[in-house]
Amino acid sequence: MRQILATLTAISLALPAAAGPISFANGWQEQRLSLFSSNDYSFGNTLSMASDGSVSIAWTRVSQSDWGSRGASWAWTVEQSVPATNLAQKGGDDRNISLYFVFVPESVAPSLQGANIRSLLGNDDVRIIQYAWGGNHGRGQVIPSPYGPSGQGVTIALRQAGTGSHSESVDLAADYARAFGGQPGALVGLAVSGDSDDTDSMIRAAIGNLVLR
Repeated sequence: MRQILATLTAISLALPAAAGPISFANGWQEQRLSLFSSNDYSFGNTLSMASDGSVSIAWTRVSQSDWGSRGASWAWTVEQSVPATNLAQKGGDDRNISLYFVFVPESVAPSLQGANIRSLLGNDDVRIIQYAWGGNHGRGQVIPSPYGPSGQGVTIALRQAGTGSHSESVDLAADYARAFGGQPGALVGLAVSGDSDDTDSMIRAAIGNLVLR
């Protein structure tokens, strides 16, 4: 894990400065998806994660000043990887690390400021873009989520399963239009997950230098 942090620091220093940095030190909470399964998260300058045949989500609310964000960039690294999977397959879609962006219509955003991640995921107005490092898909492929109501969430593949370190920059507005049509509303939540339970494998990964713009 020390090597992961060192690599992320090096990537972060190489990226251009921008407004809207997101801290991983405060405000993040873990949400278990199973009573007997949980990842290990370490919060600080970066978010480090260890997943051993497990799955869970770390999430945070987005401040109102960043609700209008339409792009994002970050650095992430994977030191130990799950096998390549089919991210469209429910119950067989393990991935190393995913970053979620949770949108709701601007008109309902104020009423959801205190909602937890389970409430947001169960809300019909919510739309979720999940950028994933894992699977065996082509970069940029939009994959409808096999979970939850149809049309509510998509996975966008960025990196196939494997190890390494990379920086990413995404156009949230363009990807939202491709996935759902129209313009995104308010960006009210962020989440990070690792998923290794279906393949009973291990993940060592981290993410840092997350900036909204």
